[in-house]
Amino acid sequence: MSAAIEVRALSKRFGSVTALEDATLSVEYGRVAGFLGPNGAGKSTLMRTLLGLVRPDSGEAHIAGRAYAQLSAPAETVGAVLDIASAHPRMTARAHLHTYAALAGMDRSRVGAVLSLVAAQSYADRRIGTFSTGMRQRLALATAMLGDPGILVLDEPSNGLDPSGMAWLRTFLRDFADAGGAVLLSSHVLHEIEHTIDDVILIDRGHTVWTGALDQLVAQHAPLEEAFLRLTQKESLS
Repeated sequence: MSAAIEVRALSKRFGSVTALEDATLSVEYGRVAGFLGPNGAGKSTLMRTLLGLVRPDSGEAHIAGRAYAQLSAPAETVGAVLDIASAHPRMTARAHLHTYAALAGMDRSRVGAVLSLVAAQSYADRRIGTFSTGMRQRLALATAMLGDPGILVLDEPSNGLDPSGMAWLRTFLRDFADAGGAVLLSSHVLHEIEHTIDDVILIDRGHTVWTGALDQLVAQHAPLEEAFLRLTQKESLS
């Protein structure tokens, strides 16, 4: 079986700014990969390129062996959380999910299932404009799960979650991977993500500077936070 996510020599410039330069990574099924790097390192650009929202200057980005535009059923292959502000504030969570399902040609019966999956039933009929950030995060994840995908691409999904919400997310992602799914997860909360991930992908200034298993990185460089600082500082000085 091919990797769930495969990025090879991906490069992208915005005018004079190099966002990505020969970035390479892979995420296997059954694994949660932490995608880490300083602000402006290129994480969001790579995720958006992977999902067909940004066209690269060179290189390849594949999901389940294909470019996103070539997927026959994108929502059933990959679910993404990139922007929790996209839902209309006057809609309810349930109405938002029904609308998204209709637009994507998905079975509306999944709406109740995903609301239950993210434990959002108690506020499913409230207007989204009244939601806390944590509630919006759960709704975004419910939206990503509508197609029952085997791959998740999540940009800072723990933002706004309280400690119980973070514990819930950790369990959710672990169960998803243990069932054979693959997760690419970006985060700045290193002490939290260290308890969630199997693998580490470290990017700095558009380059991937380290990829591999978390336990391998920790064995070589001590705690995750220390490894992060050492490797990104090293890249900055080179």
